[in-house]
Amino acid sequence: MPRYALKLEFDGSGFVGWQRQPDGLSIQQVIEEAAAPLNRGEQVLATTAGRTDAGVHAEGLVVDLVLANDLPPERVREAISARTVPHRVVALAAARVPDEWSARFDCIGRGYRYRILNRAARPALEAGRLWHVKRRLDAAAMHEAAQALLGRHDFSAFRAAACQAKSPLRTLDRLEVMRVSDEIVVVAEARSFLHHQVRNLVGTLVEVGAGRRGVAWPRQLLDGRDRTKAGMTAPPEGLVFRFARYDPEPDWV
Repeated sequence: MPRYALKLEFDGSGFVGWQRQPDGLSIQQVIEEAAAPLNRGEQVLATTAGRTDAGVHAEGLVVDLVLANDLPPERVREAISARTVPHRVVALAAARVPDEWSARFDCIGRGYRYRILNRAARPALEAGRLWHVKRRLDAAAMHEAAQALLGRHDFSAFRAAACQAKSPLRTLDRLEVMRVSDEIVVVAEARSFLHHQVRNLVGTLVEVGAGRRGVAWPRQLLDGRDRTKAGMTAPPEGLVFRFARYDPEPDWV
């Protein structure tokens, strides 16, 4: 039976996250139910390059699934997007992939963006899409602190207690902080991330930006490997899964 890759965009507000849960609606459930009519009405299992938490958004999350019917990828893309209405979930692209292909295990790079609204007034137009921090943040200090975290390290200090990864070792390829008008934007890229790693990094860097901690503090936390001494876990609504990379890339349509 043919295997397909899908590139998804979604607003995670109101969802329990990617993974199916006993209570609440998940992105996985929406996609699997939309795909079932293309699978002769049988349930489909969709696997993903990254399990997003409740409230986290995506502009390029990749999933794979197997269908009973051999269909052109563009038809799969359009059919699934039509059947996800009224939910704010859409298939941006689709591709036929080899039978053994995995959105998770064949992924060679993942990218996230975190947005902080850094002004006195709360958000109106983009409520639910960023973290509102009133206190003025020093983006340059945050960026300087972030550069000391690049490379391969034990990221236990920035790992969720519930993280199921076998090892805390990860290679952080990019961690940039920049100010864009009233926003602080944090961009993170790595082959893979630990559970809550990006949100924990952001929460820690905000302590530096607010002047409560020095630029050297995040690196000291990294070396100490103690999660209880690091900053808070930043709220989920500011986080966006940007992309999953593959070599070769699927033939997206």
